Amino acid sequence: MSAPTLTETSSVQSPPAANTSTRRSSVIIEDKACIPAWVDDLESFRRWAHSDDFPERGWFSYLNGEIWADLSMEELFTHNLVKMEYTTVLASLLRIVQLGYLVSDRMLLSNLAANLSTEPDGLFCFWATVQSGRLRLIEGAKGGYMELEGTPDMVLEIVSRSSVRKDTERLRDLYWRAGIMEYWLVDARGAAPRFDIFRHTKDGYVVTEAQDGWLWSKVFGQGFQLTQQTDPLGHPRYPLLTHSAQSTVGVLDTNV
Repeated sequence: MSAPTLTETSSVQSPPAANTSTRRSSVIIEDKACIPAWVDDLESFRRWAHSDDFPERGWFSYLNGEIWADLSMEELFTHNLVKMEYTTVLASLLRIVQLGYLVSDRMLLSNLAANLSTEPDGLFCFWATVQSGRLRLIEGAKGGYMELEGTPDMVLEIVSRSSVRKDTERLRDLYWRAGIMEYWLVDARGAAPRFDIFRHTKDGYVVTEAQDGWLWSKVFGQGFQLTQQTDPLGHPRYPLLTHSAQSTVGVLDTNV
């Protein structure tokens, strides 16, 4: 899921005829994608996402009654390569201590309690989370696992120009309602990159305070620090540094 833009925040309806029920019209986006009229709730959105009619390009999300869509491409330095950095660093950690699944973007995540279906830029779940049924692997009609349903242990979003409100407001609320322990939010667009780890509490997400420059993750049992450098061609790059005060990752605190 790259940087979705709000295309539709309420039902798009044709004027109702006399004595007929109101229905939403199909939504055409830049003559490249069509959201069918029958997609009007979480169940129908998920059914559409598994169908042959679901667009092969673009990012589409169902966020508690709103359909968000974006057909734009990812920016290279502040989005695509930042996402690659996080994926590479976390994958390296999990090769040392294998405790679960690190999932990159383009995997649909749905949560019934939060009325949510979206494709995060990344997510992680412990194998124990899947074994407990807290997160389920959903098979596609043509085989293979095509969707995750439930609550992973961490989600990652990279902010882009068109996703600011979505990532900082809508998903922050819905990921909390879904019970996700940590929400990692990265914004590398400004003069200095911003990286937050939001911890789940009963009253909402709270920002993890840095300790000597490090953000500590209870999920991974590691400290993380996003830095900024310049590559040999003069473009920005954003190395993600790690620091361990423990010998293993995967220190869960179920009381947060």
